[in-house]
Amino acid sequence: MKMYYDSDADPAALAGAKVTILGYGSQGHAHAQNLRDSGYAVKVGLRPGSGSRAQAVADGFAVLDPLDAVRDADVVMVLIPDHDQAALFASGLTEALKPGCLLLFAHGFSIHFGTVVPPRGCDVAMVAPKAPGHMVRSCFKEEIGCPALLAIHQDATGHARERALAYASGLGSTKAGVLETTFREETETDLFGEQAVLCGGVTALITAAFETLTEAGYQPEVAYFECLHELKLIVDLIYQGGLSLMRYSVSDTAEYGDYTSGPVVVDEHVREQMRGILSRIQDGSFAENWIDENRSGRGEFLEQRASARAHPIEEVGQRLRAQMSWIRPVAAVPEAERADSTRPTVEQDPERQVSEVAS
Repeated sequence: MKMYYDSDADPAALAGAKVTILGYGSQGHAHAQNLRDSGYAVKVGLRPGSGSRAQAVADGFAVLDPLDAVRDADVVMVLIPDHDQAALFASGLTEALKPGCLLLFAHGFSIHFGTVVPPRGCDVAMVAPKAPGHMVRSCFKEEIGCPALLAIHQDATGHARERALAYASGLGSTKAGVLETTFREETETDLFGEQAVLCGGVTALITAAFETLTEAGYQPEVAYFECLHELKLIVDLIYQGGLSLMRYSVSDTAEYGDYTSGPVVVDEHVREQMRGILSRIQDGSFAENWIDENRSGRGEFLEQRASARAHPIEEVGQRLRAQMSWIRPVAAVPEAERADSTRPTVEQDPERQVSEVAS
């Protein structure tokens, strides 16, 4: 393991650099504002008609079409969705990049799976904060920083690592720590974590538990509280002190149920399914399916999204959350397709909240 901190980063490696941020969604706004506050000249590149353009202009940035935004940039950070990156590079971005520039990504998907082939004359690296954009921004303002991952794919200048660390410093991440990895490791572990635990695993577990209780005749409102609402309390404890703090904080009854029932739910069959998920990520078949889905118009994806939104747990939850003013509930998740962002989320941020997700 190699961790980098402020003492390992030399901002002089990017002295006077012109920075372009492609995208102004969840991550984009944080990168742009943090780098600007760190003294860099920052421009934002957005496609024509982008819903993020007005916000970027209101935040004081010069906004140009992507190709124009990168022509004289010394640093280009790509923060548009994975499935849009190949088309953007194919539209002329590759040729527009300045020789010797530092081309950065916050996720390794496009480089690792080869949907984007960067020019040989550029440094290619990853600086990936391990938090949603509003936290990257708030941690910067609090001067504590947000941890990040760093990886080097191509070192054309011989200074890719120093330059990427200088960017991470400007983002504030070297205050918290920057862990070195590879594009392959970041991509495969990130996709696996999303699918097996953070998104796929958690949502399927919540939904199955809700359905089990309601099918047994229990009130859906009670099932919602027990299987979804209280999850945040548990996750917060795990976030602060690991599994041990959570088990210390809950009742002995809950802890006993953890030990006895957890392995029943996540048994060897589930572990085998997890290994299958990882295998499909590693061999590229998941990426191939996702790329094909986008090329064919996203019909299956949009159908699954609509079906999930129509599940009774969503109706029950929206009704109950409307009575919980303390959590600042989101009245309605935007229906529009998301663009110009990197995996944006509905964030409990009073300054951006739904408008940011809609970008």
